[in-house]
Amino acid sequence: MRSDVGFAHHAGGETPRRPPGEGPQDLVPPRGEQTMMVSQFIMELQGLKTVDGEDPPRILHFNPRLKGDWSGRPVIEQNTCYRMQWGTPLRCEGWRSRADDETVDGFRKCEKWIRDDDDGSEESKTMWWLNRLIGRTKKVSVDWPYPFGEGKLFVLTLSAGLEGYHISVDGRHVTSFPYRTGFVLDDATGLSLTGDLDVQSIFAASLPTSHPSFAPQRHLEMSIEWQAPPLPDGPVDLFIGILSAGNHFAERMAVRKSWMSSIRGSSNIVARFFVALHGRKEVNVELRKEAEFFGDIVLVPFMDSYDLVVLKTVAICEYGVRAVSAKYVMKCDDDTFVRVDAVMKQVEKIPHGKSLYIGNINYYHKPLRSGKWAVTYEEWPEEDYPPYANGPGYVVSSDIADYIVSDFEKHTLRLFKMEDVSMGMWVEQFNSSRHVEYVHDLKFCQFGCIDGYFTAHYQSPRQMMCMWDKLRMGKPRCCNMR
Repeated sequence: MRSDVGFAHHAGGETPRRPPGEGPQDLVPPRGEQTMMVSQFIMELQGLKTVDGEDPPRILHFNPRLKGDWSGRPVIEQNTCYRMQWGTPLRCEGWRSRADDETVDGFRKCEKWIRDDDDGSEESKTMWWLNRLIGRTKKVSVDWPYPFGEGKLFVLTLSAGLEGYHISVDGRHVTSFPYRTGFVLDDATGLSLTGDLDVQSIFAASLPTSHPSFAPQRHLEMSIEWQAPPLPDGPVDLFIGILSAGNHFAERMAVRKSWMSSIRGSSNIVARFFVALHGRKEVNVELRKEAEFFGDIVLVPFMDSYDLVVLKTVAICEYGVRAVSAKYVMKCDDDTFVRVDAVMKQVEKIPHGKSLYIGNINYYHKPLRSGKWAVTYEEWPEEDYPPYANGPGYVVSSDIADYIVSDFEKHTLRLFKMEDVSMGMWVEQFNSSRHVEYVHDLKFCQFGCIDGYFTAHYQSPRQMMCMWDKLRMGKPRCCNMR
C-alpha cells in the first residue's frame, strides 16, 4: 500500500476521516495563529468500528510533535491500539537507530536528524550524553532538519512492505514501524488525519501484492530441511498443536526454523499446525501447496472465524489422542515461542498417570459484559469463569483430551466462543469425577516474554529467530524487536 499525502502545517483544524482510494482532494493550507501548546498532527490507519462507544482499532498511529512533549525537542511516535489497549510506542527523537537494532525491510526504524557538531561516531554520541548528564551545555546543530515545519508544505509517503510500514517525507526515509502481531493489512479500512494540519491532496493506492497474504513464496523456503518427518510408529510423550491462520505463512515459517526444529528428529514429540480455510481463494491454493510440501499442517474443514477457534482446539485434542497417542497434549499459537525442553520438565514433575492441566492459570476471572468482547448472560450466566490457562500455551494430559473428544462426538460437549475458557470449563467438568492437578506458572507468558520463559507470546517472526539464536547459545532470553 502506498499513500502519498501533501500536507501543510497550521494552527488548529481537523481533517475528516477518508477511506483509502477516495482521493485526490485539494485543500488550501491557510496560515493561522498558534492555538495549541503542542503543535502536532496524527495520521492513523484504522480498522472498522465494531461496538458503539469503543474506538476503532488503530493499526498504525503516526504522531509527529513539532515542539516536542516532555523531551522538549521534536519527536515522532508510532504505535498501535487494539482492543482498547495501546502497544509499546516507537519514539524517534533525532538519533539514528542503534547499530544492533533490527531493521524493517532493510530500513532503520529511526533516521537521524540532529547532531552534536561531531563526526557522527558512537564515541561522540556517548560524549554528548555524558556532557548533558553532568550539566555542560553544547550547541546542537542540525544534520538535516526535522522533516516537518509550521507553514511548510511537505509530501509524506506511507508505504507497506513485507515487515512493516515505512514513512518518507519529501522523498527521504524518516522512520519505519514493524507490523504488530495480530494485525494484517486487510484490517486497515480507513485513513484518519487530525491535528494542526491542512491537507492539499491525498493519493491512496490499493493493498500491496507483496504482503504475505498474497505472496507466500516470499516467506516460504521450499527446502526439505524444514519438512516434517513421518509420524512415529508408536505413542509419543507430547503432541503440540499450533493454531494458525491461512495467511500466516511468515509465522509458520519462523516456527519451523526456530523452536520446532528442536523436535524435528524426535520420536517422542510431534508438532502440527491447525489451519482453517481462508476467505481468499488464492490463499487457500497456496496453503494447500504449503501443506503438501511441509507435511506439518492439519486443515480443518470450515472457514476461519473467531467464534470457531474452539473447534480447532477440539481438533488438536483429537489428533493428539487418535493420530499420535500422546501422553500429553499442548496447545499454543503461531506467535508463541515454546521452550519444549522446559515445558517437558514441568510436565515430568507430576507423577505419571495423574491428570494434569499446566499453564498460566486464571482464577476467579469475570466475563466482560460490555464492549467488543462482551459475553451475554445467555452465553455465560455465571459471575466467574472456571479456572483456565491462558490460550497462548497450556498442556493437558491425554485422559482429559480423550474426554473432550468423546463428549464432542456424543454432542454433549459445551462449546464456548473463547477457546481457553472452554478448556477450563471442560477440565473443571472432568475434575468433578477424577482429580486434576492444576499447575500454575507465570513463565507460560500471556503478554510478551520474560527471561527464563517456558512459552513467550506475541513474538514476531524476527523475534522468533532471535530467540532461537539465543536459546541455542543456552540463554532463554527475550528479544525486543518491535
